[in-house]
Amino acid sequence: MTEAERYLDRIPMWALRKNSLDQVRDFLEEMGSAYEGMRIVHVAGTNGKGSVCAYLTSILREAGYSVGTFISPHLIHVRERFLLNQTPADDRMFLDAFYRVKELAGLMTERGYGPPTYFEFLFYMFMDICDREKPDFVILETGLGGLLDITNAVSHPLLTVITSVSMDHMQYLGTTIREIAAQKAGILKAGVPAVYDGCCPESRRVIEERAKVLGCPVFPVSEKDYELVKREKDGVRILVNTEEGPAEIRISSRADYQMINAAVAVRAAGVLKKLKGADISVRHMKQGVEKCFWPGRMEEVLPDVYLDGAHNAGGMKALARTIAGMQEETGKQVALMFGVVSDKEYHKMIRELCTGLRISRVTIARMDTERSADAESLAYEFKEFLGCPVEAFLTVKEAWEHFLREKGDDLGFCAGSLYLVGEVKALLMSPAEGDEYD
Repeated sequence: MTEAERYLDRIPMWALRKNSLDQVRDFLEEMGSAYEGMRIVHVAGTNGKGSVCAYLTSILREAGYSVGTFISPHLIHVRERFLLNQTPADDRMFLDAFYRVKELAGLMTERGYGPPTYFEFLFYMFMDICDREKPDFVILETGLGGLLDITNAVSHPLLTVITSVSMDHMQYLGTTIREIAAQKAGILKAGVPAVYDGCCPESRRVIEERAKVLGCPVFPVSEKDYELVKREKDGVRILVNTEEGPAEIRISSRADYQMINAAVAVRAAGVLKKLKGADISVRHMKQGVEKCFWPGRMEEVLPDVYLDGAHNAGGMKALARTIAGMQEETGKQVALMFGVVSDKEYHKMIRELCTGLRISRVTIARMDTERSADAESLAYEFKEFLGCPVEAFLTVKEAWEHFLREKGDDLGFCAGSLYLVGEVKALLMSPAEGDEYD
């Protein structure tokens, strides 16, 4: 681990004193306010925002544009959060940005500002990278919520996008869909077009109410905007409404939830074209979606073994629908590996998995984070629903080895947390591949 990584790891994830958005803008102004000239797409949502960022990035790349994409969390290495043309920032970019922001943080702290939080520090690094590399488009994924999220310091995006809204982070965002949707809708800006997942009537009303106040042109996407054409062994084909009429698009994922995410990204690309911000054709949309790879989202890492980052009740419900469809196709049972952080509604997540799926065995892992839920407590929860073997392990490595050993011919799924997915992916990396992150 480098000095920069050790420094970042020591920054508290949640600072006792957070800088306000106005103070964050002061930081950005000290950096030169270069973000004012960037063509930014700002993306919020509970589930699917990372996938929509990935699809839209891929579409723009197919159209010949350079793209900087800011995502969170990372799976293995923090550089994954700073993507330039779908590739993590290299050592030079990462370290140059780190030292510039570290110097800036010291200067601003001397002036009475609070030290940047972990996420705030990374946001400044990304903006510094984009200032110097000057991509044609910048795609910003919010970290938490929207209204008060650090990324919302950007006041003039080209387009805002809101993906599906469901119950998550209630201790910060509210205890109802309406309250949470209001936080997500906080990224809307006066007169700036908004593309959003309109499948949930309650969240849709909140977004449209806010958009009306701000005079935002609205572009909702719902189940009416796409239909399943065909399921394939390693993906699905859907018919999606575009500005030029219906187009058949192949998604290289078996996850049902990626159909709405792809449709949202296609609509966003169409709006960018309408804004004359990008020269994007339907061919670019089709190729961009098909070529897109988003790790840790229904990612098949071994034959019939999938990693999925579903980490809340809404995400787990969507994943369970996909698994149920695969069980119906194959007639196989499911071997499950599960880990979750303690502040999630894991009781509801477990219920979503255990209702309607034929589960043969469950392997519980305690993840290498202080936020990890107790493995034995999770095992007890599963036993309340299932009569199959449920075993708990103190490390992801032990759990993964047991999971693979006992899976047999079942479909295997590893889910519950992106922390879990990241640890498993690290185990899967060969030494030669791992060297790039040393």
